[in-house]
Amino acid sequence: MSKRDYYEALGVSRNASEAELKKAYRRAAQKYHPDRNPDNKEAEEKFKECKEAYEVLTDSQKRAAYDQFGHAGVDPSMGGGGPGAGFGAGAAGFSDIFGDVFGDIFGAGRGRGGGQRVYRGSDLRYKLDLSLEDAVAGTEVKIRVPTLVTCSECGGSGAKKGSQPRTCTTCGGHGQVRMQQGFFSIQQTCPHCQGTGTVISDPCTACNGKGRVQERKTLSVKVPPGVDSGDRIRLAGEGEAGENGGPPGDLYVQVHVKPHPIFQREENNLFCEVPISFVTAALGGELEVPTLTGRVNLKIPVETQTGRMFRMRGKGVKPVRGGPVGDLICRVLVETPVNLTRRQKELLQEFSGEMESGGSRHSPQASSWLDGVKKFFEGLGG
Repeated sequence: MSKRDYYEALGVSRNASEAELKKAYRRAAQKYHPDRNPDNKEAEEKFKECKEAYEVLTDSQKRAAYDQFGHAGVDPSMGGGGPGAGFGAGAAGFSDIFGDVFGDIFGAGRGRGGGQRVYRGSDLRYKLDLSLEDAVAGTEVKIRVPTLVTCSECGGSGAKKGSQPRTCTTCGGHGQVRMQQGFFSIQQTCPHCQGTGTVISDPCTACNGKGRVQERKTLSVKVPPGVDSGDRIRLAGEGEAGENGGPPGDLYVQVHVKPHPIFQREENNLFCEVPISFVTAALGGELEVPTLTGRVNLKIPVETQTGRMFRMRGKGVKPVRGGPVGDLICRVLVETPVNLTRRQKELLQEFSGEMESGGSRHSPQASSWLDGVKKFFEGLGG
């Protein structure tokens, strides 16, 4: 029986990329695999056909021969390179392809060449508390971080000095073993070496064969000016040491700016509340207010009302990622005097009398509010 065209079998064009071939083969494998179609000879034959087509078209030399000579170019009985040997391997050959196509899903990488498997160290996170002044100006701080470091006694091998880990005989050093059922083959972590590919018969006493030990290390962290709560500083390679000589992870320093007794930060602006006496609010004046870079004078105009905002440009925060410096915004609060003496109370009563004789011109906001209240109650009565 003549074979179907390989491109037609996979449902791809003749100029299909390797990624397109993998995608097409995955669809066909899911549809026709014998485990999904028990006792279905037609599906089994289509599965074999798609597998054979995939093996040929993902091999650049075989694909070139097939494109030029057709099936004769890859048929071993006719002198071609042929997929016969690979296809005759049965489930083992399918397992290799399955691993390539679905490897990202199962995360089952294999050590190549029988070497010891290595693993990247874990990333670490450290919470760094900063004052507002240090966050705005930038600083350099020392931190102590508990982490796993490579054991100095065994150099990370986990084996006692003078000995070496030996290759696992169960998996041959690959860290994976295969379980096969018909055409379907699954890779699993080797139960003997737990995926490392090696077995330590004489473990290091310092690390108990782990290759890593717990330690606190001191690091210097340069904090750039303008950082805020939630920002992260990455220290590459300062995380946990990798296993079996693998690369270390990274350390992420999470910035947390502590509350300030005077200022509040919103993005690049600073806010503060400034209490003033009602005399200063009425007659105007000048008072000294703090900034993160020193003191400045704030002029209070005559008849200033409570809640009024005053903006001091360029007295805020310079953004860590660049841009204009923010502002300092001062909100004045008129403070009611307390603990008055008898004489002070008498003076305030005299002052109040003078205010009442002047009518609403001295308190326009209060007069307007009272008029609004009067109309409101009249509306309820109507």
